[in-house]
Amino acid sequence: MKKHILPSIILSIISLLVFVVMYTLIVWGIGYFVAPNHGNGEVVTVNGKVVGYKLVGQSFTQAKYFNGRPSAVSYNAAGSGGSNKGPSNPDYLKGVQAAIDTFMKYNPTVRKEDVPVELVTMSGSGLDPDISPKAAMVQIPRIAKVRNLSEEKITALVNKHIEKPWFGPEHINVLLLNVDLDTVK
Repeated sequence: MKKHILPSIILSIISLLVFVVMYTLIVWGIGYFVAPNHGNGEVVTVNGKVVGYKLVGQSFTQAKYFNGRPSAVSYNAAGSGGSNKGPSNPDYLKGVQAAIDTFMKYNPTVRKEDVPVELVTMSGSGLDPDISPKAAMVQIPRIAKVRNLSEEKITALVNKHIEKPWFGPEHINVLLLNVDLDTVK
């Protein structure tokens, strides 16, 4: 029995060094040297001030900004998640109806059947930073009126922000769009 204890202890120490220390350092090194901003996320700054992260949605409640998807977790990246309510849940349906009513109040030129579903339903993570081009386009009349700008200027800005990935649908990052929107005169 004594002849097995020492090799077992040595193997345990070697395993700890390899799987705890070395593996952790390798993963950290890849994140630090390969990922944008040394693995701390893609920070969006305006005039040297951090205004958000590119890959985390944010709440824009002022009428002069484009709205993104609603969030069940208030865009808290530390605890992402959905509402866990199914599409037939009465509370879920009340929430969606309330979101539709609010959207219609601030966007009276849009017909109810033309409201994009993503603007009144929550994403699974609660952190979705993107909307479809259609979801941005339906908000243009409201923003043009509030900002006293032409719809053509805002449409051009929206078109400039459409990202066309290799796979998946076109989308627009709401934070980047709103940051750029503040520069339009």
